Amino acid sequence: MDNKVTNERSERRTRTRVVLVRGPIVFSDNSINNEAVPSIGMAYLLGYLRKQGIEALLIDAIAEGLNQSWPIPNLPGFRAHGLTFDRIVQMVPVDADLIGFSLMFSGEWPVQRSLIQRLREHCPKALFLGGGEHATALAEYILRDCPELDLCVHGEGEEVLANVAECLFRGEDPRLLTGVSFLDDQGVFQQQPAHPRIRSIDRIPWPHWPEGYLEKFWQAGKSYGVQSERDMPLMISRGCPYRCTFCSSEEMWTTRYILRDVADVVDEITTYIQKYDIKAIQLYDLTAITNKTWAIAFCNRLLEKNIAIQWSLPSGTRSEALDEESLTLFQKTGCNYLVYAPESGSQETLKAIAKKISLDRMVDSLRVAHKLGLVLRTNLIIGFPGETLRQMVKTFLFGFRLAFLGVDEVSINIFSPYPGTVIFKNLVQSGRLVINDSYFMALTSLNGDYSRLPLLTFNDHVGPKALGAYRLFFMTTNYMIGYLSRPYRIWRTLRVLLTGRHAETVLEHRLKDLIARKKGENRSNPNRQ
Repeated sequence: MDNKVTNERSERRTRTRVVLVRGPIVFSDNSINNEAVPSIGMAYLLGYLRKQGIEALLIDAIAEGLNQSWPIPNLPGFRAHGLTFDRIVQMVPVDADLIGFSLMFSGEWPVQRSLIQRLREHCPKALFLGGGEHATALAEYILRDCPELDLCVHGEGEEVLANVAECLFRGEDPRLLTGVSFLDDQGVFQQQPAHPRIRSIDRIPWPHWPEGYLEKFWQAGKSYGVQSERDMPLMISRGCPYRCTFCSSEEMWTTRYILRDVADVVDEITTYIQKYDIKAIQLYDLTAITNKTWAIAFCNRLLEKNIAIQWSLPSGTRSEALDEESLTLFQKTGCNYLVYAPESGSQETLKAIAKKISLDRMVDSLRVAHKLGLVLRTNLIIGFPGETLRQMVKTFLFGFRLAFLGVDEVSINIFSPYPGTVIFKNLVQSGRLVINDSYFMALTSLNGDYSRLPLLTFNDHVGPKALGAYRLFFMTTNYMIGYLSRPYRIWRTLRVLLTGRHAETVLEHRLKDLIARKKGENRSNPNRQ
């Protein structure tokens, strides 16, 4: 009897077809931001499903359509990077039972919605679910805005997705599971209790990368931060212990911050070196290094195993654990690129956004890192609601200080009101922000297109035209300080653009992307003058 049940279950698994879909990137015509990178989130989902005995097909429109772009119908001034909808639909099996969509970035929602609607026509009987930060933060809105979507997954997705698949195998109702939301038969929004976070993250299977998937990005020269040879996405933690009011991490992951075991991380790196011949790793973690003891243990493990590899932190990190001892080990073990996230040079602003950080300590850390020869970037933001011009000037002056100190890139962006953040909720409740397609598309172009007036600003003291001008002027000035005070950088950047060698800064990488994208557009439109 037990064997019969097992065989029937195995047959249901074989018959049930699970497909994961990642749609194209959305950007404005003149944007220089085009982060076509491997999807480590989808790879983790594939790895977890495989551990449960569930095979899934990944259709990544970005990976399959690198350097291909096309104008988006009914959205003038915007383009999509990746496969067209027609091509995506052709790749999805018409008899798919479960289709999961990556809904990470709110600025792409109008395009992702159109893709979901097209696929619903193609697969009328499949269960459609969406997951990611956008789906977590705006579940009711997107379920109403896109009735073709059946379920939203909230927060960490591996166990919930596997549970949904198991429900389909058993012929049960997945709407009863924890961690999902939906509209019931009367159109009432229903959200089940949150699914518990996975505490023993070392038991989560490593990401599964389909055959040939990573090679597409390596051949096209695409990576998250600086461009390295055969660089591998990696995560060493989950969550973030901090509660900054402009960040949606708490809603997605809660404030539980969990670091993986050092040995497991290094074993994963060793496996990738042997399997893929990787030359670098990039940590995709939101807050990678907060624990000095862990950081030192990680470096010592690399040294003990005699692992020679470059590694970088392109997402941004804090400075508490980055003193001379740890940074010296970073440099010794191949760390070549660090991003710090001070966000503001004003203590008043930092307090208002609940960013608990010491600027003086960060400057000390940056000074040591520069002395050790690491390529450095810092992320700053202006235009928070309530922030005064005086506070912004402090941020500009702080940015100039960092540029003179030797930071290679001092990025300044305008505040983006992301769904799921405390500030976003306050803006919506006060009626200052209306959730609609105009909001989503303005979110896309806000910090990617310097040629247009920023349309999504909520500062009470400085208007959008002035914010855009300040951002452009101070970003340009910071780069000028860096290049003129250290002229060797001019030759470095020219060499990257003229010879195609690997980029050492994000600016160099994005300029290479822009050149490649324009070439791709010209190839797809040979009559273009």
